[in-house]
Amino acid sequence: MDISIQSLGFDADKKLVEFVKSKAAKLSKISDDILMAEITLRLENTQTDENKIAELKLDIPKNNIFAKKQAKSFEEAFDNVVNAVKPQLKKRKGKIRGI
Repeated sequence: MDISIQSLGFDADKKLVEFVKSKAAKLSKISDDILMAEITLRLENTQTDENKIAELKLDIPKNNIFAKKQAKSFEEAFDNVVNAVKPQLKKRKGKIRGI
């Protein structure tokens, strides 16, 4: 699986990039047919503390999965995105297996 990370409105440090890559790589354990993970980390100019947005798009043959979450930190937002995508991947895997 290829992993592409974009950071909009800020420069992502190495620690954040490694965190995101390791979390995204774990998704291949659920579904081994993920071709690419496109990750966008964006900083919104809002007055609230929850101004960090993480988006995840998984390119899968005949299907794409997308999730977007907002939180106080990029790590928390990306954790929430991964947790939103996992059930979708498991449901898709069940349909493929005919369960």
